Amino acid sequence: MKILTFSYDDGVTQDIRLIELFNRYGMKATFNLNSALLGTPGELIREGKHVWHNKVAASEVRHVYEGHEVASHTLTHPLLPAIEDEEEIVRQVEEDRLALSELAGYEVVGFAYPGGGINYDARVSEILRRRTGVRYCRTTVSSHAFAPQKNLYEFQPSVYHHAEWDTLFSLGERFLALPDEGTQVFYVWGHAYEFDIHDTWDRFEDFLRLMSARPDLCYLTNREALLL
Repeated sequence: MKILTFSYDDGVTQDIRLIELFNRYGMKATFNLNSALLGTPGELIREGKHVWHNKVAASEVRHVYEGHEVASHTLTHPLLPAIEDEEEIVRQVEEDRLALSELAGYEVVGFAYPGGGINYDARVSEILRRRTGVRYCRTTVSSHAFAPQKNLYEFQPSVYHHAEWDTLFSLGERFLALPDEGTQVFYVWGHAYEFDIHDTWDRFEDFLRLMSARPDLCYLTNREALLL
């Protein structure tokens, strides 16, 4: 089985446009939200460009993400390895997971580590495995590979679309050429607001068009892809 799945962080309003693209091309994705920040306005300066970082309202979560997956991203987006108190790590993740479960209308079991760089370690992943209802955790470390991974609490995505555009397309071509033998997962992640930095929406649509309507591919959410 060859699986294509996507993961997008922060719950920003650009997710709405991104979901329209996914729906147009028959794709599924997972969106990792900070429940305590829902509905808050914001802006960032990335690579010298101003981009909006406004969060989807809590009341809109179920409607906006219908047909896709809602997953946890902590309550307030702290860097978890920097938190010494185990109880605070559990609170950030488990309270977010439970709040999002209520908003989404189903149990949330996925998680993406917030922050860049070293945003997880063995201590944190073990706490989440042992003390929360999370069943998989996505890191920000690109594997550039598709093989199944044993440790779902330190899951490495295939590619980060924003920093690795050329790799995204080359991996896509490689994935399409693979024989349909065993389970292979092509996992793409990023943030929807990043498409606004250099207006790369059309470029990403080209990638979706390349990967769409392939009879040998399964288009799944992270939960469906990793918890088969």
